Amino acid sequence: MSRLYLLRHAKAGWALPGVRDFDRPLDQSGMADAEAIGEAMRARNYVPDVTLCSNAKRARQTLEGLAGRTDTGRVLFFDTLYSEDAAGYLDIIRRNSGTDSLLVIGHNPMTEDLAMAVSGDGEEAARGMMNHGFPTSGLAVVRFPGNLAEAAQGSGYLEAFLTPADL
Repeated sequence: MSRLYLLRHAKAGWALPGVRDFDRPLDQSGMADAEAIGEAMRARNYVPDVTLCSNAKRARQTLEGLAGRTDTGRVLFFDTLYSEDAAGYLDIIRRNSGTDSLLVIGHNPMTEDLAMAVSGDGEEAARGMMNHGFPTSGLAVVRFPGNLAEAAQGSGYLEAFLTPADL
């Protein structure tokens, strides 16, 4: 059994003139939300062996907020987690799947699309919450029967969906 944690970066401020979207920082509520999700992960023993993180500033700052509250395992940064689609995310996950638990800190719509695609079944409440959208700092926890290298559409079980508003 393996577990995939899909986390949308925390809330970022609007881009200032001359600042690329890639370089937008978290706002104050975003940092607080990232820390709250980190605390919730620790309390539920959601501990990844490896974290794959977008290199965008808001994703890196989300990782910093988490890491101050829980273990994030070995961290690898990918520029492509900013630009890839859900299929690209799944490919990156499969290529870095030599572990039982993996956290991906990425962006929407890719994070939401991937969570929906791989979750063939799941807890009714978690599915209901995720069907209403994937807010910033939203965390989908998807369990797979085998290794993440074999993760495919509909093969996972959504066991939890956490948002800062629900903590």
